Amino acid sequence: MNNWFGMFSSNFALVKVDGDNVLSHIEHINISKNTRETAFAIRKLALTKAKRYLEDVLAHKQAIPFRRFCGGVGRTAQAKNRHSNGQGRWPVKSARFILDLLKNAESNAEVKGLDVDSLYISHIQVNQAQKQRRRTYRAHGRINPYMSSPCHIELILSEKEEPVKKEPESQLASRKPEKGRALRSGASS
Repeated sequence: MNNWFGMFSSNFALVKVDGDNVLSHIEHINISKNTRETAFAIRKLALTKAKRYLEDVLAHKQAIPFRRFCGGVGRTAQAKNRHSNGQGRWPVKSARFILDLLKNAESNAEVKGLDVDSLYISHIQVNQAQKQRRRTYRAHGRINPYMSSPCHIELILSEKEEPVKKEPESQLASRKPEKGRALRSGASS
């Protein structure tokens, strides 16, 4: 897993949450693909919008568009509204776990004294964790693997920076070079 957490110094206004091994909270379910699509759907969103969106996913009011892992995924009008090809689902377990991570990050931000209303998801990453093995017993004495696919989730919230204001037009016009002023007045170079 890339260590994005080490890239930022401690004086940055950001909150870090690392949800390692999702399987400890979600039992024996193949969620890494669903979690990747859920994380991709909320990246760069404001914290309040992301939480509201995931709560709507849990209530089946909005769908998560499936863009990469979309084989066999049905189409729905809710996914078309999210600018995808129409394929989407409502991954309840993934949405619930990411929503818990967002709430944890929000409480961490309050402890650090950051403005919660100005936070947005600046980085979210889902990686595969080590598969866990079990076995299932089949007919005629055969044994097949019964694997689970947990994942690691990395989440960084940052405060929105103030945009740099543009100078008024009067100051911009007075800074033009002499050659430009001469050409505008009709003189040839």
